[in-house]
Amino acid sequence: MARAIIWLFDLDNTLHNASAHIFPHINRSMTDYLMQHLALEREQADALRSHYWKRYGATLLGLMRHHGTDPDHFLEHTHRFEHLAPLMVFDRALNHLLRRLPGRKIVFSNGPRRYARAVLGAMGIHRHFDDVFGIEQMHYHPKPGVQAYRALLREHRLVAQRCVLVEDSAENLRTAKRLGMKTVLVGSTLKQPAYVDVKIRSILELRRIAAHLPC
Repeated sequence: MARAIIWLFDLDNTLHNASAHIFPHINRSMTDYLMQHLALEREQADALRSHYWKRYGATLLGLMRHHGTDPDHFLEHTHRFEHLAPLMVFDRALNHLLRRLPGRKIVFSNGPRRYARAVLGAMGIHRHFDDVFGIEQMHYHPKPGVQAYRALLREHRLVAQRCVLVEDSAENLRTAKRLGMKTVLVGSTLKQPAYVDVKIRSILELRRIAAHLPC
C-alpha cells in the first residue's frame, strides 16, 4: 500500500475547522457580492446564496448558470483575507501525521486553488502535498459532481481504485465510492453510510486506520 496509495484530501472541515471563522467570512463576502452585482437587499442575497449552495453544491455554480457570473471574478472577491492566520483553527499535530503518512497526497477542494494554498501555508503543511486541485481545475463543476473527480483522475493519470478520498462530506464520498475509490469520513457526529469504508472522529486517526484500507 505504501508504494501506490494516493490520498485525496478535502480541505475545509477536513484538514482544518472552517466553520469557526473561515466559512462565516466567506459567506458574508458572497452575500456582499450578490448584493452588489445583482442589486439585492441583504436578506434576499443571503437567501439566494444559500439556495444555490443547497441546489448545486456551490453558490458559484448557480450564479454561473442563472446570471452569467464570471467565476474567477467571483472567487477573487469572495475568498479575500487580509489576515488569514488568526482565523485558522486546526490541530498542529497534523504536520507530524502527514509527514509520516505513506503515499502521495493531493488536496481536492471545491475552493479556489489560491485560497487552498494560502490555508495550507497558514497551517505550515503545504510541502506535504503534490498538488492542490481546486474548483478551477474542475472546470467549475464542484464535488459531488462526477466531472470533478474525473478531471482529477485524468489530470494526474490516476486509477480510482488506488485512491482514498478523505472528506467531511458524506455526499462527496458517495461519488468517490461509485468510481471505485476508498472512502474515509471525518466527523464526530456523522453516521456511517454503506458507501463509507472507514469513519474517524478526527483527521489525526488517519494513520492508525491506513493499514486497514484495502488499496
